[in-house]
Amino acid sequence: MNLNKLRELKKQNVLMKKNTKSFKEANYRLTQQITAKKNQAKKRDPFKERGVKDYIDIFDARLLTRFLNEQGKLLPARITGSTAKMQRKLTTAIKRARHLAIIPFVSEGTRY
Repeated sequence: MNLNKLRELKKQNVLMKKNTKSFKEANYRLTQQITAKKNQAKKRDPFKERGVKDYIDIFDARLLTRFLNEQGKLLPARITGSTAKMQRKLTTAIKRARHLAIIPFVSEGTRY
């Protein structure tokens, strides 16, 4: 690094130390955000709660529509809380149910 860049960095560091109140406030806000994330409840796998292990029933339209949004698109696993393995099984189950016309491709009131 150039000497000029080092001098600029030292000046910035000195300025941050002089302005300790705003530095402490910024640090406090950062810690508040981290603790807020820790307090959130972990999402549970909805299939584990129902006792579904191997096979998702494609004829259970009410269960499948829980994992679709208003447009009929699949909700991601980070929103539903399902594991990656069960999300893949859910995707194939919904595609099969759509193909058999159990649930519509494009939603118009698919939620019960």
